[in-house]
Amino acid sequence: MAKKVFHELISLESAIEILIKNFKERVSYPLSSEVVFVKDTLNRVTAEPIFAKISSPYFHSSAMDGYAVRSRDTFNATERDPVRLKVGESAIWIETGDPLPENFDAVIPVEEVNVKDEYIEVYKAYPPYHDVRPVGEDIVATELILPENHFIRAEEIGAILASGILEIKVRKKPIIGIIPIGSELIEPEKINDNILKPPYLIEYNSTVLSNLIREDGGEPKVYPIVKDEEKDIENAILKAYEECDLILLNAGSGYGKEDFTYKVLNNLGKVIINGVSIRPGKPFIASFIKDKPVLGIPGYPVSAYFCYLFFVRPLLELYLGVKLIKEEKIKAILSRQISSPMGLDEFVRVKVGKVGEKYIVSPLGRGAGLFMSVVRADGYIKIPIGSEGYSQGQIVEVFLWKKKEEIDNTIVCIGSHDNTLDVLYNYLRKKYPHINLSSAHVGSMGGLIAIKKGEAHIGGTHLLDMETGEYNVPFIKRLLPEKKVILINLVYRIQGLMVKKGNPKNIKGFEDLIREDVIFINRQAGSGTRLLLEKNLKELRINSSEIKGYENEEYTHMGIAQAVASGRADVGLGILAAAKALNLDFIPVTEERYDILIAKEFIDLEMIQALLDIIKNDEEFKKAVLDLGGYEIRDMGKVIYEN
Repeated sequence: MAKKVFHELISLESAIEILIKNFKERVSYPLSSEVVFVKDTLNRVTAEPIFAKISSPYFHSSAMDGYAVRSRDTFNATERDPVRLKVGESAIWIETGDPLPENFDAVIPVEEVNVKDEYIEVYKAYPPYHDVRPVGEDIVATELILPENHFIRAEEIGAILASGILEIKVRKKPIIGIIPIGSELIEPEKINDNILKPPYLIEYNSTVLSNLIREDGGEPKVYPIVKDEEKDIENAILKAYEECDLILLNAGSGYGKEDFTYKVLNNLGKVIINGVSIRPGKPFIASFIKDKPVLGIPGYPVSAYFCYLFFVRPLLELYLGVKLIKEEKIKAILSRQISSPMGLDEFVRVKVGKVGEKYIVSPLGRGAGLFMSVVRADGYIKIPIGSEGYSQGQIVEVFLWKKKEEIDNTIVCIGSHDNTLDVLYNYLRKKYPHINLSSAHVGSMGGLIAIKKGEAHIGGTHLLDMETGEYNVPFIKRLLPEKKVILINLVYRIQGLMVKKGNPKNIKGFEDLIREDVIFINRQAGSGTRLLLEKNLKELRINSSEIKGYENEEYTHMGIAQAVASGRADVGLGILAAAKALNLDFIPVTEERYDILIAKEFIDLEMIQALLDIIKNDEEFKKAVLDLGGYEIRDMGKVIYEN
């Protein structure tokens, strides 16, 4: 195997500066123009200023239904001594939008006159151009409609057409070539059971990048997948060089034995960046072949996404001559501690919600391959290169991908994970499309603390008190004695040991966890499932140090199920619904009560009432919960405790 060569990493700021500097020195920008029908210019960029050809309206027109009059004929009119004007001569019926008759200069609304025989009676004086839309009221011929380098919006197309213009010059769309590289990649259209086996991977990065490019005003051109062969990569780049303004090589930008991108780009042109101190996105490469940039973007989907934001988007701005909309920034309180390695700028995807007057931010999965962390995220936070992370409760800056209005209509749920929360969110959106639900899975204890500190609207909890055998209420009384809360039941659920189909290790109970051939996967400290485990270990007098894998933690039941299904562990404690979802065998341990704790100060909020409406009244939601398997809904929506 060839030896890996690691290159010196440069900072994100330096990388962007080097890329932009080289671009401006080598590339002619912005792009030249083309003439396009105005009707087809949505999201195009103007290549020259647009001046009105005609006025709008281009004739004096009535703004109301009524009678056109000469204003001077009304000057002597009073309530006691009205002026009489003959219909058809000095008063002419006119409708909204009709041209004003010649020599007439005012309109009296029909409701302000009294019609008698062939006359109208006018009871007050009307000034010239009363209720008249004069020529050029909206647009005056020769005035500027739009400047150069402007993204055209739907309403602006109407203004251009109203000013008498049918064609305009716009910037040519930069053509961005996307070359997927990897012998293991297959197109989504070719997926079938015979092909989709290890090591093959579905190639979807090109589709994501294509749509990002379209959103930003570019034109993507996706090339066929290229195998990990130097000559094939070189030929693909040379073809794209002739057809595109910018080339993106997706994957092949790392340091492995089959990553030929660096070598090929060095042979064809000049590599200016080879590695950036960011996470995700560290193996980014930038080069130029004569006057065209060629960027090597890592294959992990989250890395590809962030490299697009940081490196591709600034070049699109230069090609188009515009500034694209930047993420809005807000300050928020971090719901749980997050650590980060020194020496890298890390960008962590997050969920955000507004609780009272505070914004609360909860980190999502951080792996470069976890693209659902981007799908679920409301934005991201940056952990700077010299920091080891942030502590719980620290105020951080959030870069939003969603509008603030969406964030403000988000229920913040911090606490224990349960699969029914995902179902609940779906039915909430189905009935109340403007309301969101943000779940942070930090365990039941973490949820109670978040409620206490006013950092969550609701929290899922299933804490079993070992002394009383009661769920949740003893903990609420101890931890939140002064807090006004209401505890309602969501479900009863079956907890048990999840094992692979067929139970190949013949695991029967907790006593098997200390066997030499058994690897366990645990839930995080503070979770109700962890407390259930500790209770059973204590009863069996098992020391946790005897359990292989005890220190390995997951934050959700689905995470536990996936660890077992993938072979990373032999057994884990979790709910039946998660085992059923991934086709695992299940050894029941106990039925437990899973409740939702709500801070009373938020109970009257529209979004909390909407949530309670779904829980209490939506029969379709209840059926969907039962269909998951392992759930009982006999007390769903019932108030368990209140103070």
